[in-house]
Amino acid sequence: MKKVFALVMALVMALGLCSFASAEGQKVGVSMPTKDLQRWNQDGENMQKLLEEAGYTVDLQFASNDVQQQLNQVTNMINSGCEVVVIAAIEGSSLGSALDLAKEKGIPVIAYDRLLMDSDAVSYYATFDNYMVGTKQGTYIKEALDLENAEGPFALEITAGDPGDNNARYFYQGAIDVLQPYLDAGKLTVKSGQIDFTDVATPTWKTEVAQTRADGILASYYSDGSSIDAWLCSNDSTALGVTNALDANYDGDWPIITGQDCDISNVKNMIAGKQAMSVFKDTRTLAAQVVKMVGQILAGETVDVNDTETYNNNVIVVPSFLCEPVFADVNNYAELLLDSGYYTADQLQ
Repeated sequence: MKKVFALVMALVMALGLCSFASAEGQKVGVSMPTKDLQRWNQDGENMQKLLEEAGYTVDLQFASNDVQQQLNQVTNMINSGCEVVVIAAIEGSSLGSALDLAKEKGIPVIAYDRLLMDSDAVSYYATFDNYMVGTKQGTYIKEALDLENAEGPFALEITAGDPGDNNARYFYQGAIDVLQPYLDAGKLTVKSGQIDFTDVATPTWKTEVAQTRADGILASYYSDGSSIDAWLCSNDSTALGVTNALDANYDGDWPIITGQDCDISNVKNMIAGKQAMSVFKDTRTLAAQVVKMVGQILAGETVDVNDTETYNNNVIVVPSFLCEPVFADVNNYAELLLDSGYYTADQLQ
């Protein structure tokens, strides 16, 4: 992992060295959904740091999970002289008027980690391979329960993400595609019957919403002492809600719980045995890639993409760069998160 971190840092250094001369005075807007989730704070800070090191002026705004606020902030970025705007949308279809304005003014837009929907004004998309995130979660459950060999049946529950976030369906589908054969064969059973995305989605990814739903599932289907073997959670904020509900309402053997983002609270739960794994998406890597793309756009160079087929936003297929995620669990979190400098040991105490 130290080699991976060294390569990331080398890329950052290269970006700074090659972009500074041409970047001076150019302004870049960065719109993040909220400060309420740790990962968006990290994404915004990482990107601002790298852009400023590359010589750009940065307008970084957080929208408090308020769609209208984000729309106003992005509109102001466009009107205030930003030459590229990077947007991690709260709700992918709600920024149409701002995107139309960007197109009218000839300002490129990079969708960051969440695809901007229903517009031809999206120039590029940078994210992690979201379907792969789900397959890693599903595969972890498959291997932890030894579904290929064990007789079962095993009890599974599912908590997915925000229906307004296009990524949430990729996460969900990647995992379900791995687990569906075992659901069909009866090796996995969902006592609540809640399997379809619309039934398991968690608006705004909120921990409290996930916890309330999990409380209801536990009260309705597991109060008789039945065990839960695995709980598929699409990210760490929903996993935290499920964990809180289990802590309060469940006395059986602890289930395998998946997650995503390696938030500090969840890594602590992983160390304590309350969460089995979390997909690690090193936001430094994604931020560095976006800074590189910004530099290429403003220099009139060919922009790096590695996917031109997958991400259709209902109007166009958006050229995309997909970074590869990995999973962390109790066996490798130190190497991934501590040795790489992502966290310090004190943060995980």
